Formats: sequence, structure tokens, C-alpha cells
Amino acid sequence: MIVLHTAIAIVLIIVLIIKVKVDPVISLILGSLYLGIATGVGFTATTVAIATGFGEIMAEVGLLIGFGVLIGALLHAMGAFRKIVALLVNGVGARRLPYALTAAMATIFPSIYVDVQVVLASPVARSTAPFIGRTGLPHMAGALGTGIFAGYVFVIPGLAAISIAGLLEIQLGTWLIYGLVIGPVTALVTTLIFRQLLRTRYWNPAKDEEPDEAMIEQETTELVPDDTGTPSLAVSLLPILVPLLLIAFGAFAELLGFSNDVIAFLGDAGFALFVGLLAAYVLARRTLGTEGTDKAMGEGFHTTGAILLVTGIGGSLGAVIGETGLDETLAGLFSADAAAPVILSILLAWVIAAVLHLAIGSVSVAAIAAAGIIGPVLGSIDVAPIVIGLAIASGAMFALQVNSNFFWMYKSLLGLSTQGTFKTLTMVTSIASVISLPMVMAVALIA
Repeated sequence: MIVLHTAIAIVLIIVLIIKVKVDPVISLILGSLYLGIATGVGFTATTVAIATGFGEIMAEVGLLIGFGVLIGALLHAMGAFRKIVALLVNGVGARRLPYALTAAMATIFPSIYVDVQVVLASPVARSTAPFIGRTGLPHMAGALGTGIFAGYVFVIPGLAAISIAGLLEIQLGTWLIYGLVIGPVTALVTTLIFRQLLRTRYWNPAKDEEPDEAMIEQETTELVPDDTGTPSLAVSLLPILVPLLLIAFGAFAELLGFSNDVIAFLGDAGFALFVGLLAAYVLARRTLGTEGTDKAMGEGFHTTGAILLVTGIGGSLGAVIGETGLDETLAGLFSADAAAPVILSILLAWVIAAVLHLAIGSVSVAAIAAAGIIGPVLGSIDVAPIVIGLAIASGAMFALQVNSNFFWMYKSLLGLSTQGTFKTLTMVTSIASVISLPMVMAVALIA
């Protein structure tokens, strides 16, 4: 019954938001309350889980969102994004922008937390979208989401990739060889397929795009009329590049075993983004003056509030799901058969990870839980561990939706409606998950 009630809660949230037009915050709370009470968590325990889930998500990503949005507001006010857009359009061409973005996210940035990636990359995606045409925003948004999660699950040092490899005792070097091929190829092929879908009447800007007034005001608050007296592009990018380098250095130091307290401190995502914010603030003060900087910061604060609230409530739903014991229920539904054919074993691993993700709402937790379920019986399956691991990675990416706090961050940062987020993030992660599965099966032929 827990699985049934979880499905009902998710459907209830979707119907309330899309059909009844109820605000996402209210819909998420109603869904969380129903799930907790219907599954026997209890009245008090449900409200505690809602509050605790909100607090845990804010502790995890609250500062990242706040610092990232403020960096974006300051850089936009200085005209930095106009320079970035000009460089990208002139360098790769408008039609190639989504493919350049998704390839970069899948190969260069997996060492960066997915939350940090979307916070820092979403302004660039929104700024470049008009150069592509009417469907520029969904195409760039889809490319961003695909690249982030293809890298996250397939490419070392993505958290999900490292977790699966560790739990299944797969050598990271072996994983790297296959993941570095499957990840970027999945991202590029998915972006291409999604582009074909956008050529139909699939996208309706009036219903699928929903930038709030604060976002529109922030994006139109460019306080320098031209490039005279503004920092060069290289200097303007420092508030973005320095945090990325610090976080990547910390991740690789931990991966390679030479990390210490100082390196961990410097590589902490919160500290790294604060360094970026400090750099952006100093540049803004020199370029815009005190009054202009304060105005840009005010626009950033205005935008941050709504994003933090809806993201935190998404965490509340996840916490209530965790209290139901759904992961244990799902684990009991699956068993491995030693005599199962290779393809059946791969499909089983994919389905376990996909179902866990649909139910729990976290790619990394679904991947870890699936690896934990399959790991003990891996020795009885006549399939190479790397193949099972890649199948889990593929399935864990399937259909990001409303029980993921990332869904709500993505929606708010890219200015999409809930329906538009389903039509971009949920769609591209579903396509990517299915597209990558045949590649995993091909690995079984050589691994």
C-alpha cells in the first residue's frame, strides 16, 4: 500500500498544479500531508518530517542557491552575460549552442554538485536561448538537464557514478573508460532527439514558460549601457570559474587520496561560491558603484526567496517519503535469478533503479539503493559488474519529477511552468535513460 499511496500523492500534486492551477508550495504540502497520514507515519511525525526535510534541504543547498543567484545578478548587471552570449554565438554558432552546453556539462563539470551546476549555468542558458529561436529556452533547458545528469551518473567523478562503482567494487579506471563514452554520447543524442520533438507543436511558450516578475526585472537590470569601463570577459568570468576550480580541485583531491582539512575547506561548495560572490561584489563595486551594486543585489535577493521556498518544500516531500519506509518495501519486491539471461539481468537492474528513482525522487539515493539491493547477489549473476553498474546508472536517471528538489530549482531558475518543467527535465531524463540502455547492453558484449 505504501507504493500505491506514494503514486497517489505524486499524481495528486501534479493534478493540483497543472489542472487545478494550485500554487506548487501548497500542492506539495498537501501531497506530503496525504502521504504521511495515509501510510501511517502519523500526524505529528508527518509535520516533523515536513519541517525537517525543509531544513535539511536548506542546509544542503540554501546557501548555494543564494550565493549563486546573487553572483548571477551582479554579473548580469555588469553586462557579463551579454559578453558570454556573444562569445558563444560567435564561437560555436546559435544552432550548436545546446550541443556545446550539454557536452560541456557531461564531460567537464561532473565534479561539481548538480545544484551548483544548474545555479551557475541557468543564466547562460536563458541568455543564449533567444538566439536559437522560439523554442530556444526549452532546447537550452533540455540540453542543460541532460548534460548535468548524464555526467552525474556516468562520468567520474560524478557522485552517482562513484557511489555505484564503490558499492559494486568496480575499478574507477574501468568505469571511467566506459562512462566517458556513454555519458557524453547519451547527452548529445538526447539533445538531438529533443530538438526534433521541439519542431512539432510540443512546446507552448504561453503555458510552458513562467518567469516571475523578479526574474524578468533582474534580467532587464543591466546597469552599464555598453562595454566602456566594464571588466574584460576573462575577468568577468572569474566569479564563476574560481568556484568551479576550487570545487573540482577538492573533489579530485578526495578521489585521489591527498585531501586534508585545508583542501576540503577550500573545495567546500558553500565556501567556493562565497569566494565567487565576493569577487563579483568587488567587481560590481568598481564597475557600478555602491548604488548600482546595491540595486543588483536587491534584485538577486528578490529572486532568491521564491526559489528557496519551493526548493525547500520539495525536500519536505522527499523526507515524508523517506519516513514511509518505501525503500525497504521496494527492496523486498525484487530478487535476482542466477540463471537469468544477460539482457534480463541488465533490464532488471535498470528497472530497479528507475522505480526507486520514481518513488524516492533522488538520482543518487536511487542509484545507491539499487546498488545496495543488487550488490549482495552480484556474484550469482553471470554479467560483468561494470555492466550492472552502468545499467543502474542508466535507470537512476529516469524521469526526474515533482518529488525531486532539483525539479523545483530547475523550474524556478529557468523560468518554466511546472508543465514546462515536465516537458523539458522529465522528458529529457526519460529519453536519456532509455537511449543509454542499448549502449549498456553493447558494453556487455565486450566487458
